Amino acid sequence: MARSENIYLVGLMGAGKTTIGRQLARALKLPFYDSDKAIEERTGVDIPTIFEFEGEEGFRDREQKMIQQLTQMEGIVLATGGGAVLREENRRLLKENGFIVYLQCSVERILERTRRDTQRPLLKTDNPRDRIESLFAQREPLYLSCADFKIDTGIMQSKEVVSHILEEYNSANR
Repeated sequence: MARSENIYLVGLMGAGKTTIGRQLARALKLPFYDSDKAIEERTGVDIPTIFEFEGEEGFRDREQKMIQQLTQMEGIVLATGGGAVLREENRRLLKENGFIVYLQCSVERILERTRRDTQRPLLKTDNPRDRIESLFAQREPLYLSCADFKIDTGIMQSKEVVSHILEEYNSANR
């Protein structure tokens, strides 16, 4: 591949960043990274454990260091954690080093996709819908502020999403 432009996926948990990211990487013959998985591999523990012992702030510190490392690589597809955009430094690094795709998805679909997932510390609450709505309200302006392209992943199959992203990515890199 001639260009070394990275593709970074941002969006709420359950929007499809990992699924779409893997398929995009396969289509482009690029390595795929998931910042949350990279943090788990580095620390040897899962994200809920990091939240339990270090709190969200401790996790965000680890996430920022990981994003800093991953954005220095060239020719990768990266699925960021849903809250990676909360820190201005992360948004800056992503913007400076790649093509950012915001995978938008309705609260309804996210609830559907995450309802049985026990690995989401931010959803360990009596009212997951309220939490997702709150996260959406807080984060969507940040996703939109850094995205080069936005696509709704709740209304089409992943293959179709990948196809639209590739079209946009290729036209942006002409």
